[in-house]
Amino acid sequence: YRVRVPLVSTRENLGSVRAAVPEQVEEDRRHLIEAAIVRIMKARKTLSHRELIGELFKQLRFPVTPADLKKRVESLLDREYLERDEADRDTYKYLA
Repeated sequence: YRVRVPLVSTRENLGSVRAAVPEQVEEDRRHLIEAAIVRIMKARKTLSHRELIGELFKQLRFPVTPADLKKRVESLLDREYLERDEADRDTYKYLA
C-alpha cells in the first residue's frame, strides 16, 4: 500500500513555526546586544559612539546592523543605564 501525505498542510504548519522562531531569536538578540553594551561600558566607563559600535561588532557572534545597535543604545539611554556626555554628545557614560 502507498500512503499519500498532503504536502499543502505540512507547508502551512512549517510556515507558522518559521514565523514564530525569528521573533524569539530577535528578542534573544536584543538582550544579548544590551548585555554586551552594558559589559563594555561597565569596563570602560566612558566611550565614544564609534568605539562602542566597533567593540560590539568584535564581540557579537551574530550578524547585526548599526541600526539595531543604535536602537539598543537608545533603549539603554532611556532606561538610564547610559547617558550622553554634556561636552561631547557623541560620547556615552556608564551610570549604573
